[in-house]
Amino acid sequence: MDTRFNLFENEVGSRFAKRFAGAGLVVQQSSLPKSTQELVSLRASQINGCGHCIDMHTKEAAAAGESAVRLHLVAAWRESTVFTEAERAALALAEEGTRLADTHQGVRDETWAQVREHYDDDQIAALVSLVALINAANRLAVIVHQRGGSYEAGMFAAAFD
Repeated sequence: MDTRFNLFENEVGSRFAKRFAGAGLVVQQSSLPKSTQELVSLRASQINGCGHCIDMHTKEAAAAGESAVRLHLVAAWRESTVFTEAERAALALAEEGTRLADTHQGVRDETWAQVREHYDDDQIAALVSLVALINAANRLAVIVHQRGGSYEAGMFAAAFD
């Protein structure tokens, strides 16, 4: 499977990518823990089958000091003991916010209550925005067949410096 289209080599795509990265920067600079940001991005990307984003967020998390054990267990976080209650709430929100079509209610009230218990308003705004952004990024990459495997930690940030 070859990449269908390089968004970064197109004027419209490049302009969009810069603004999209700017929105991501707001989340990155928030008080939502970096490890939570990477775990949420990784889990949504796994659900969406986005090899490029799985590659990116696994490598970024590892570069930031995330353990291999936790990265390997993200897909089975409910059956794992290595995540905090706050991380579990964020991962549940990521799953439910990614699988909106699988239920009529979207994010369950129970999940929302767990998120409210562990995060302040700024962190919740960042978390909700992150779930929306990573799902959009997954769709962009999957549609154009942007494949995983060649990403190196720091590449994304360097592209927009």
